[in-house]
Amino acid sequence: MSSSIDIETTQGEPTPDLRVLLGLLDLESIGEDTFLGDHPEKVWSRTFGGQLVSQAIIAAGRTAGDRPLHAINAHFVRGGDVKKPIEYHVQRHRDGRALANRTVTASQDGQELFVMLAAFQDWGKGLEHAHEGPDVPDPETLPRVEESFVGFEDKLEMFIKAPHPIDMRYTNDPSWILKGTGEKLNHNRVWMRTDGALPDDQLLHVAALGYSSDTTVLDSIITTHGLSWGLDRILAATVNHSMWFHRPFRFDDWVLYATESPVAAGSRGLATGRFYSRTGELIATTVQEGVIRHFPAR
Repeated sequence: MSSSIDIETTQGEPTPDLRVLLGLLDLESIGEDTFLGDHPEKVWSRTFGGQLVSQAIIAAGRTAGDRPLHAINAHFVRGGDVKKPIEYHVQRHRDGRALANRTVTASQDGQELFVMLAAFQDWGKGLEHAHEGPDVPDPETLPRVEESFVGFEDKLEMFIKAPHPIDMRYTNDPSWILKGTGEKLNHNRVWMRTDGALPDDQLLHVAALGYSSDTTVLDSIITTHGLSWGLDRILAATVNHSMWFHRPFRFDDWVLYATESPVAAGSRGLATGRFYSRTGELIATTVQEGVIRHFPAR
């Protein structure tokens, strides 16, 4: 793999897991508008959706010059083989002075895993308004999510063994704690930032946010029903994922990911999320649909 990304900054060194994520985002160019991405050593049973999103963002951005990314719409076609690299092919649809449109197709062994439309547009002046962020405790007053795993090591093994490049801090109890109290919750709110400093390259911040957008977003579907990851028999798989980026940001500063689920039906659940800066600005919006199946204990 190439080593074009300089991760040395004056803001604090990235943790080992964040260095792994930055390595995953340092895609290798293997042909015209074609890139190769690796998997981390710590892996899920199939390719993590956030990895596909973030690597595809980098692939598209490598072909779009300095134009900022403002929207992605992605569909997950197949689960990836975590023992093989992923090829990302970028198709150029339009290159205007301020606009660009791309399609990124991720594949292994000639089979499509993932397809993403990406739109780039320069920032401009215009009307402005936004939903206000929720009133939540400051991140410094909250424990890291890893602290909530204590006592659940046998149930949350998949989460514990996964990479942790993002410092996540729930403002409410996570699903496995709520399960013990019997409380149901129709929203989830989590402070997030990369676990260490990032370079100034805005595309890296966007890609890292894309990676993180696939974490916790489906929580509100199951907590609405009083269910928990690891403690209940739940099958979950992302079907599609969209994001809109509203303004520049740094993801090595705290952002709040506020999610809720407006509907679950037909074995699918829809979740929406809003990312707010520490100062309350709405910086990005997420919508994700996933297959969610619950198998009650007999």
